[in-house]
Amino acid sequence: MDVITIDTPQLGDRSYLIHDGTSALVIDPQRDTDRLEAAVRDAGVKITHVAETHIHNDYVTGGLMLAKAHGADYLVNAADPVDYDRTPIADSEVVQVGSLSVRAVSTPGHTHNHLAYIVSDGQQQAVFSGGSLLYGSVGRTDLVSDDDTETLTRDQYASARRLVEEAIEDTPLYPTHGFGSFCSSGPASPRESSTIGEQARENHALTDPDEEHFVAELIANLSAYPAYYAHMSPLNLEGPGPADLAVPESVDADELRRRLNDGEWVVDLRNRVAFAGNHLEGAVSFEYGDGSSFTGYLGWVLPWNDKLTLLGTHEDVENAIRDLSRIGIDSPDAATGDGPAEWSHGAPTAKYPRVDWDEVPHGSTSDNVILDVRRTDEFEAGHIQGAVNIPVHDLLPRMDDVPTSGTLWVHCASGYRSGIAASLLQRAGKDVVHIDAMFNDAEAAGSPMVEG
Repeated sequence: MDVITIDTPQLGDRSYLIHDGTSALVIDPQRDTDRLEAAVRDAGVKITHVAETHIHNDYVTGGLMLAKAHGADYLVNAADPVDYDRTPIADSEVVQVGSLSVRAVSTPGHTHNHLAYIVSDGQQQAVFSGGSLLYGSVGRTDLVSDDDTETLTRDQYASARRLVEEAIEDTPLYPTHGFGSFCSSGPASPRESSTIGEQARENHALTDPDEEHFVAELIANLSAYPAYYAHMSPLNLEGPGPADLAVPESVDADELRRRLNDGEWVVDLRNRVAFAGNHLEGAVSFEYGDGSSFTGYLGWVLPWNDKLTLLGTHEDVENAIRDLSRIGIDSPDAATGDGPAEWSHGAPTAKYPRVDWDEVPHGSTSDNVILDVRRTDEFEAGHIQGAVNIPVHDLLPRMDDVPTSGTLWVHCASGYRSGIAASLLQRAGKDVVHIDAMFNDAEAAGSPMVEG
């Protein structure tokens, strides 16, 4: 048995190609299936089965398209009310993939109908746990509804234990979530691999002997998750189609100016330093960088499915289009080039100051307001005295709560989210300064702190 991992660090997820040298199973494929297709060609195998551990809340699946393309059986829990033909599978059912046996194990918790899969070649096993048992944690349990969270948390506690009982101790564990995904219920372990036995000794879902304590602690530590999650499950139940990953022809200068003047969302992908120094007036900053934060925050902050125009190098635009397709944001327009002069010569430009903590006023006043755009739980754990907290993902709907006078000194934990926030605030007519620095350095620079 060979297991090939297809990593999507931009969303903190992994898909898997499992084969016996001839026949292959794919588990939890992302929508951009060309990566999997390349792995299949390299391995010289045929996909006979595609399986979902659950109806995903954090990305659009490529499972249906992949199964159709290969004439493969598409394994989806028989209890999931999907709108397309699938091969229904339920707890304890076994299917053969060449010489491999694949057994479904009911593991509710992340969703009601969640399944894990134990794959065996007769000598060794591998466990594919989806959003159930993760490295050091478990999948979050609050994505279905508030009313179901406690029940699902209890289910998650039991499911983790069932997987340990069903699998051999040294069996490798392959979760879908937990590598930076917001689907994790807490900070997952940074390790790259693990076994069932290691998790039995280290994972709090398995080491906590008190179910009541586990349930209360997990629920208390659940933090905010991206707003676009609300759209993923419906898309996956309907059966998503293919994504268009081509870079479109660049929007011309006059049309780009019109879009800016009309208040459309024009997204600058350059680094936040370049944006602060010079950008098209009305554009907003979502730094692409390595892509690790881009997709989650753009999908969380901007209104769902509003028209987008991306500004950046051809490479960044191409990567951004791929990343956005994974969360159902399709076919954005674009203008490619290295900066404002190439995108729209003669269009008005803007800038704002970018500073570190040594230049920041020590606390808020009527003339200088410290605006903290971290999550509420981060703010409650510790913040600058007098700071106003409006999380970046709440900023657009709460713009009326932003102080109306004085300069806004905007910070987050590292500078990425505050770069987004500063651009949104300037677009709304506010006087902003971007504090592009690590929050952990604020106290040493003289900012008075309030501990949580």
